[in-house]
Amino acid sequence: MLIRFSVENLFSFGERKEFSMIPNKRLRTLHHHKYNENGFEILKLASIYGANGSGKSNFIKSINLFKEFVIGKTSIIEIKETKFKFNDVSQSSNQILAVDFIQDSIPFYYAIEISGTRIATEELYLSGLGIKEDELIFERTTNPDNKTDIVFSKEFENDETIEMFKSVINDFVKAGEPILKLLSKRDNKFLANTKSAYKWFDETLQIIRPNSKPTPLAHKIDVDKEFNNYAKDLMCSFNLGVSDLISEKKEINEYFGEDNNKVINEIINDLTEHPDQIIGLRSNEGDEIIIVNEEEKIVVKSLRVGHIGRNNKQVLFDLKEESDGTVRLLDFIPAFKRVISSKKVYIIDEIERSIHPLLIKELVQKFSLDENTKGQMIFSTHESNLLDQAIFRLDEIWFTEKNRDGATDLYSLSDFKEHKTIDIQKGYLNGRYGSIPFLGNLQDLNWHDYDTSE
Repeated sequence: MLIRFSVENLFSFGERKEFSMIPNKRLRTLHHHKYNENGFEILKLASIYGANGSGKSNFIKSINLFKEFVIGKTSIIEIKETKFKFNDVSQSSNQILAVDFIQDSIPFYYAIEISGTRIATEELYLSGLGIKEDELIFERTTNPDNKTDIVFSKEFENDETIEMFKSVINDFVKAGEPILKLLSKRDNKFLANTKSAYKWFDETLQIIRPNSKPTPLAHKIDVDKEFNNYAKDLMCSFNLGVSDLISEKKEINEYFGEDNNKVINEIINDLTEHPDQIIGLRSNEGDEIIIVNEEEKIVVKSLRVGHIGRNNKQVLFDLKEESDGTVRLLDFIPAFKRVISSKKVYIIDEIERSIHPLLIKELVQKFSLDENTKGQMIFSTHESNLLDQAIFRLDEIWFTEKNRDGATDLYSLSDFKEHKTIDIQKGYLNGRYGSIPFLGNLQDLNWHDYDTSE
């Protein structure tokens, strides 16, 4: 579960801004939106609104960059290149990413401070959640000469094995790489909690961006009967004309043909060496294929979508023949299934993209009103149709807005102390909460002045 996320000096964020999933105690609506984790309450839903260019996507890009940095999918150079460009000379040039979260019922605080191409500070604590003092798991510091020092919990520091452990671990530490993943792989009783902390970044935190890679939907529909039924029921209920979802299987040689022996052999060797791996590909046209090692055979699975037409006959279509909205909804199916039934954190950029406003409202409302959900869903959107107090608590609605310094401000609707009966959609569109486009007087814009054609 995500509790809080803080960002400073990344993308359009200058001074430190904090996003929180901690409920506002004065609010008394939608009580089932509050999960109770060992006596600590966390919200299950949040939306982020703002004008184009205000920083909504930068918020999601920041936490995605944090995740990828921790699990080793991006470098410190890429983070350095995101530095906020309008900082005053007197301001610190360091970049900070910090998060409070709960994983396996354990509360953590983890933060990284980056100075140029080195991690100046990296720290992991067992969080006291503001009730008791935080407990150190490790803190690493790296000085300008790239010399790293690591301090562990008092219990570990007093253990006779600590010096030997530090001498071994220092051989693997690099100034520009986090050590959370490294420590989580060590079989050490004093670092057992690092496994849970790393698991939150690697598995629990899931981010869906407009350019996200495909999920193995064709494979899941083929091997998981429960998911198969869920996916079909969901898509058929959207009234899109979808009657069935079929996973079509072919052996790899049959699918690619004899002219692609080099590609085939590379895939076969890869899946023979890593038999549990799933290879997912999507063509430029939108077709998704999943390649797996199944019962000693390398098979290619592709998703076909059934539609009922003339004479009540079902015809199967490829994904490339479906609308962008249908494909986007198919991409959402695993996310909605998992966020309902497990303690996953899904963060979605532009949730309404290519989807009809009434349909996306129905989906979000279903998650909102369901009292048996287990995960968290956070998304950015322009869809004001969702601004409904029957769906969201006031502390679950956030806004981004650029200030005069070109930096993103991030704030909650609960800061405005609105009554639970007020029409927040109307208030938002009237500019009551800011965070909407500032439109110049288009009547004064004579665009024919720029028409140079005869």
